[in-house]
Amino acid sequence: MEIRYSTHPEQIKTFTTEDIRKHYLIEELFVPGEMKLVYTMEDRAIVGGITPTSEAISLKGYDEIKADYFLERREAGIFNVGGSGTIIVDGEPFAMENKDCLYVGLGKKELLFTSESSESPAKYYLFSAPAHKEYPTQHVAFKDIEGERLGSLESANDRVIRRMIHNEGIQSCQVVMGMTQLNTGSVWNSMPTHTHSRRMEVYLYIDLEEKARMFHMMGDPSETRHIVMKNEQAVISPPWSIHCGSATSNYTFIWAMAGENKTYNDMDAVSMDQIR
Repeated sequence: MEIRYSTHPEQIKTFTTEDIRKHYLIEELFVPGEMKLVYTMEDRAIVGGITPTSEAISLKGYDEIKADYFLERREAGIFNVGGSGTIIVDGEPFAMENKDCLYVGLGKKELLFTSESSESPAKYYLFSAPAHKEYPTQHVAFKDIEGERLGSLESANDRVIRRMIHNEGIQSCQVVMGMTQLNTGSVWNSMPTHTHSRRMEVYLYIDLEEKARMFHMMGDPSETRHIVMKNEQAVISPPWSIHCGSATSNYTFIWAMAGENKTYNDMDAVSMDQIR
């Protein structure tokens, strides 16, 4: 489990490109047959990629969190961004098709991740945060969430947002997760942008072609920075940072938040004339 420490907004002003990438970018999440985990001190979230092939992968306790089992004091939201698979939670199987979501609450001891095919393995994206109360395990299929259409093609942000784990959906202690898909011809997300000092956020960008690139914006609104990203990479956004971006083609991104509250629209808007 890799450890990432929190950063002060003044620090990023002195960072090189490599410094910014080292602190905020998660470059490699999905490695066949492996599990990759990153523990960030931003609201003590854990971001992970689990890619089982011929054998199941078990999510266990880690010395870094001093836990006998992973969800001893935590909860987790999980998306499958690969081929079909199954997650077994304390003996109960949950079939996971591409873009399906599963919430697993505090206290569940055994989590096994499997793929239907080793040639086209499932790719499980995990986001976990500390929890104080047990909520039931719940699965939601991508096909069952109609979503809300936002933006327009004229402003290059015609998109559909699907909220999965939130106040009006799957219940949790503090994890909030969902997925936004940009339609063909649209490239901008979350612009005009915002911050929310009550919560940190992680974006996972998917459905980008191999040669396409994502230009993710972050930093203080009056002194922005950017990270060039590619398909299936994630980026950590501290609560003080903006988070938005534009790519060389349309794409999908999974957003995950943890912190003070679960109110989706609790954000501090940044007007276009504030951005520098």
